[in-house]
Amino acid sequence: MTHAIFDAAFAACPLIAVLGGVRPDEVVAAGEALVAAGIHILEVPLTTPDAYESITRLSALASDNIMIGAGGVLDIDSVQRVVAAGGGMVGSPGTDAAIIAETVAAGLAAVPGIFTPSEAMTAIAAGADALRFFPAEAGSPAVVRALRSVLPRTVPLLAMGGMTADGIGAWSAAGADGFVIGTAMFGPGMTTDDMGAAAARLVAAMAAERDQ
Repeated sequence: MTHAIFDAAFAACPLIAVLGGVRPDEVVAAGEALVAAGIHILEVPLTTPDAYESITRLSALASDNIMIGAGGVLDIDSVQRVVAAGGGMVGSPGTDAAIIAETVAAGLAAVPGIFTPSEAMTAIAAGADALRFFPAEAGSPAVVRALRSVLPRTVPLLAMGGMTADGIGAWSAAGADGFVIGTAMFGPGMTTDDMGAAAARLVAAMAAERDQ
């Protein structure tokens, strides 16, 4: 079921909003602002204090096309804690076939990090729903173009790291199917109005790329 929700959420808007450092007492308001701006996939990194509590609270926003998940998942035990918290997606910075397999077995969507064709092949074979090219700052749109040319089109490839509304055009032109975005959408000192406005700019930029 969560795989279908991820597919629907990604089809609606191929942006994953990363709420790094979010507090449980602010996570719902932040999530509501981002969803109102057009975001359909929200991710709380496990490096965030009280991350599981934030995921639980944020899961109240989940629907048939709104996906709530965790990022920074580094081990199998964390996958089960994400399940218990009510999350529907597991993101990792790298490729670990065991984590992906555990995620798939638990019925959650798996969106691991990859940087090379070999890592991408490992992730796809393990059942990844989508791939995040990370860290994108260490690569270039040319690398994404090369990866996209050899990987199956059925598995979306997202760029993660340093993405802004002004910068996604080159990555989209190179073949990136979507983006994982953090501080450009949620960061220290940002109000919910700030978050909503930033998210709206990114959603509009992504929509413009998809219309081309």
